[in-house]
Amino acid sequence: MKFTNGYWLVKEGIEAHFAASAVEAGQRGNELVVYAPERQIHHRTDTLNMPLITVRYSSPMRNVIRVRISHFEGGTDRGPRFPLEKVPSFKPVIRITEHEAILESGELSVSVEQAHNWNNVFRGNGKVLTKNLSKSTGYMVDGEKGALVKEELSLSVGELVYGLGERFGPLVKNGQSVDIWNADGGTASEQAYKNIPFYMTNRGYGVFINDTGNVSLEVGSEKTSRVQFCAGGEELEYFVIYGPQPKTILEHYTALTGRPAMPPEWSFGLWLSTSFTTSYDEKTVMSFINGMEERKIPLSVFHFDCFWMKGFNWCDFTWDKATFPDPKGMLSRIKAKGIKICVWINPYIAQRSALFAEGKDGGYFLKRADGSIYQTDQWQAGMAIVDFTNPAAVRWYTSHLKKLLDMGVDCFKTDFGERIPDDAVYFDGGDPKRHHNFYSFLYNKAVFELLEKKRGRGKACLFARSATAGGQRFPLHWGGDCESTFEAMAETLRGGLSLGLSGFGFWSHDIGGFEGTPNAALFKRWLAFGLLSSHSRLHGSTSYRVPWSVDEESAEVCRFFTELKIRLKPYILQSAREACKQGVPVLRAMFLEFPDDPACAYLDRQYMLGTDLLVAPVFSEDGEVSYYLPEGEWTNLLTAEKIKSGHDGYGGSWRTETHSFLSLPLLVRGGKQIFKA
Repeated sequence: MKFTNGYWLVKEGIEAHFAASAVEAGQRGNELVVYAPERQIHHRTDTLNMPLITVRYSSPMRNVIRVRISHFEGGTDRGPRFPLEKVPSFKPVIRITEHEAILESGELSVSVEQAHNWNNVFRGNGKVLTKNLSKSTGYMVDGEKGALVKEELSLSVGELVYGLGERFGPLVKNGQSVDIWNADGGTASEQAYKNIPFYMTNRGYGVFINDTGNVSLEVGSEKTSRVQFCAGGEELEYFVIYGPQPKTILEHYTALTGRPAMPPEWSFGLWLSTSFTTSYDEKTVMSFINGMEERKIPLSVFHFDCFWMKGFNWCDFTWDKATFPDPKGMLSRIKAKGIKICVWINPYIAQRSALFAEGKDGGYFLKRADGSIYQTDQWQAGMAIVDFTNPAAVRWYTSHLKKLLDMGVDCFKTDFGERIPDDAVYFDGGDPKRHHNFYSFLYNKAVFELLEKKRGRGKACLFARSATAGGQRFPLHWGGDCESTFEAMAETLRGGLSLGLSGFGFWSHDIGGFEGTPNAALFKRWLAFGLLSSHSRLHGSTSYRVPWSVDEESAEVCRFFTELKIRLKPYILQSAREACKQGVPVLRAMFLEFPDDPACAYLDRQYMLGTDLLVAPVFSEDGEVSYYLPEGEWTNLLTAEKIKSGHDGYGGSWRTETHSFLSLPLLVRGGKQIFKA
């Protein structure tokens, strides 16, 4: 959200109150408390008739500083709040002198100048990371949106910003306006399914804005040398997180917001879906499974999308008898082949569903202000939305999922959860605007915890689309609805890289794209990319995604890369354990592994799979691909060719190659052996 009209003026309709100076700083327990009026105080009468901004600095853990800015503090905190991990008995060091107040948390510190200007500096190991400068901290009143609190942190020369969730635009966020507001907008727009109010920079620190609502950011956009963020209400809280290495930033951030559970080993294999609106029954399903078996393509999971339930009845969690007269028997026949079962669900109950009356009578749905059920025809006719703040609603909803698990289902695709109204009434009385994003957390938490309870820890996983901060605890997530084009394949990778830099360890996407039908070249190139991701699924919208429906060579390509992934499984599982232990994603932006190589800063068409394997997907019909190879010794995983890139500390080298459908740039660094020949 922009507040200014150029550099000098405030926009019409905006009332701005900026912290002008720190008139008083004191220690209260483990907090440094600073009072900042909107003008300089020269006489006691200057203290009248103006806002006073209070800024509290504290530290929940080493190398993390919490900043809480407030105006009026007499309001009611309706929630929700992100559940944060606690580190017991950590105490920062606070020092107050005549000229400045300092809070130190390990190697990270903040100093507040007690003088004539608002000038606060965050340092890591004594080096300046970022600053609060004039007109950075403010209490703003918008004639339409009401009160907001905003903050600005400076950007230094060459400083680049990453993260903010699964965003499909440029990997580097400088110059972008970003609203943290979950939306079902596909992958070709500025909207995102997974909005995370966390960013990191290449200057050794990250920032987590602790607000579940719509946090609006201007990343070097309103002011070219600052990141501005604001949220509605009378207070704003954020954390500055020191690395200085980007992996360490993620380690600290996920120590605060949670790390993923380890997905079951079978989830890392190939998933095959019925696709979205295709026509299918047991005969169709078994033809897919048998076709994979005949072509010797190893299959780990079969997924039933929407129409396993009858149309207009989503969700009633009941198999459509017209197409699946013997669902339990069918599932047992599939599982006899060693294949796990996933079924599609969402958090909406159509009016025609037999469960609608149960939910209405039980009070399990979101309501309007007049007490009526919040209903819409957008998606399913007359649908209601399950209220996961109601413990009884959670028990009711998951009781129907439990029946499916007892029948033989192994996991759930938790679709949707983004189009949540911002004026609904919740059971817990929470602020509906702050529940909009947080709904995804509660929805996936409810389903994931059921799976852990029924299947055991380490044996539970979802296939989720929506998320907010902390959602990484409930793996795994996929990229949403992309088109069947090379451009969409590239934007999908950008989304995965951005999500990984936002604390999410596991990620997948629809091989071949969701909307439309991929041509043979695109599908085969996407197969290589998809099977060199942490998780791999064949899925589409109106057309099947069994490889031979494209051409028989696609089946050969699918088999080749599925078998390659199986050989890589020990290495991928080790990378997965790193994600669970340290918060580092399996699929990693080059910047994450090579932060000191400036050539890696903008790279978004290649990635590291784990620590040692460089992957450069081919985004062209003719097989030509250009990629950057950082300085060092590399080995081509497919040909065993040894390559030395760069020399004498002058960086790596760019390479342009042409690859067949059974190949792509796949390089192992440092002479590592990541599987046996």
